[in-house]
Amino acid sequence: MTQDLARIRAFVQVFDSGGFSAAARQHGRSKALLSKYVTDLEDFLGVRLMNRTTRKLGLTEAGEVYYREASALLQQLDDLDASITDQTSEPRGLLRVSAPRNFGERTLAPVLFGFLAKYPKVSLDLRLEDRYVDLVDEGIDVALRISTLADSSLIARKIADMRVVTAGAPALLERIGTPMHPEDLRAMPCVIDTNLQGQSNWRFIEDGKTVSVPVTGPVRVNSPLAARQAAVEGLGFVLMPSYLADPAIADGSLVAVLETFMPTGQTLQAVYPHRRHLAGKVRALIDHLVDWFSAHPMV
Repeated sequence: MTQDLARIRAFVQVFDSGGFSAAARQHGRSKALLSKYVTDLEDFLGVRLMNRTTRKLGLTEAGEVYYREASALLQQLDDLDASITDQTSEPRGLLRVSAPRNFGERTLAPVLFGFLAKYPKVSLDLRLEDRYVDLVDEGIDVALRISTLADSSLIARKIADMRVVTAGAPALLERIGTPMHPEDLRAMPCVIDTNLQGQSNWRFIEDGKTVSVPVTGPVRVNSPLAARQAAVEGLGFVLMPSYLADPAIADGSLVAVLETFMPTGQTLQAVYPHRRHLAGKVRALIDHLVDWFSAHPMV
């Protein structure tokens, strides 16, 4: 059984690291031993799991299925080990974290690197992308999301409060006027970030009730930074998180509008799969995030 687990772990480590040499360096094992373990596993299963070339390593169709299940199995075993040793040892092991790209690059990355400095036995696989990530299928330990929790198979912990802002360039306001009510945006150009929940249906609050306003405009883009730049260029009003809007508002390239109508309650959440045993490294990361954003609020 121990030998079987060693082969499975070697297979997962090699793919996670991007190759045998990288896995050997990262995990302190010889390249020859890792290669032998993976070959032995393929021989035992009777299928090829990896396609190997001198430049690239990829999974076969069978390998993709086996990797997904093997990763989940190893994660469960690691979580169980961590739950037993939490009280006597510091967090350790690989931590896979997913977050929106711009938020990750501008705000989250320094916080995570501070966590690694605090817990040197933890290694980080940070995946920054603006698509919806399936935590279970992709083996993610924690995802940082700016939204409300929709998937009942996941658990979420609030990390921080956030604001959203509607803004436009000074030249745009001078040319077409300042919207005084959300409904005014129906007749005004808007820049639509397709990553935003609701996309072209922007939500506001009036007298405690939600007002949904359909908007149109010359630009649709799946990047909040590109949406902000389009707004700075005067192409339309933009709706975006305050951590991206505030720098442009501070330097005068954007002007906040409709401030009394902006919704509240938007939060940054740490989302993780429903597991019986929460790994110590995950618990430590979430506590670190809560502490840091408490000291550095985004509202």
